[in-house]
Amino acid sequence: MGNSDLKDEVTDKYSLRGRVFHRIREDILNGKYKDHEELREIAIGTELGVSRTPVREAFRQLELEGLIQIIPNKGAYVTGIKVKDIKDIYMIRSKLEGLCARWACENITKEQLEEMEEVIYLAEFHAARGHMEQMAELDNRFHTIMYEACNSKMLEHLLKDYHQYVWRVRQKTLSSSRGAVSNVEHKFIMEAIKENNPDKAEELANQHMLNAYENMVDNGLLDIYE
Repeated sequence: MGNSDLKDEVTDKYSLRGRVFHRIREDILNGKYKDHEELREIAIGTELGVSRTPVREAFRQLELEGLIQIIPNKGAYVTGIKVKDIKDIYMIRSKLEGLCARWACENITKEQLEEMEEVIYLAEFHAARGHMEQMAELDNRFHTIMYEACNSKMLEHLLKDYHQYVWRVRQKTLSSSRGAVSNVEHKFIMEAIKENNPDKAEELANQHMLNAYENMVDNGLLDIYE
């Protein structure tokens, strides 16, 4: 990522418009706002300490992402994430994560690989002690390292967004026995990347996402989106 690209990303994230957008999106994805609930510009602006203008701009961006619907002369209403959306996200992620792992084989740095190994080691430590909150954080970090290691700002951006969209159900998944299994799968992916075996890394990363989705279905974890 070049300096200008990084500057644009940082500027958007920390600009007033960017902060408001990310806060409202996070609140929708975390379930603070329920499906079909009306989002009121004045109330949200007051809560966030901003005028209606950045809230209105955030609403337009959220509508483009399909998280709210703006009905003229009525208001903005949450559409949120549905069960089918979760399935679609995981099917798409399975392909993109595979591509990401493939490109990581070519581009990962020594420092990134060392951090990836440390994350897996720490996850094993916390899994053995039932520290699920730390497991979730380390799971996030593993994927973030891989996204950054693929050396594609476009793919990294897409995957980070998808990762956030499913955060609620991922928290529930990683608090179960799936957390330890997921870390074992991470270890296999890392070893394939370390061996510079892009075919194997892609296949393992692809299957990792499919396994995660199947676990959600089998354990009824998608009920929170009904």
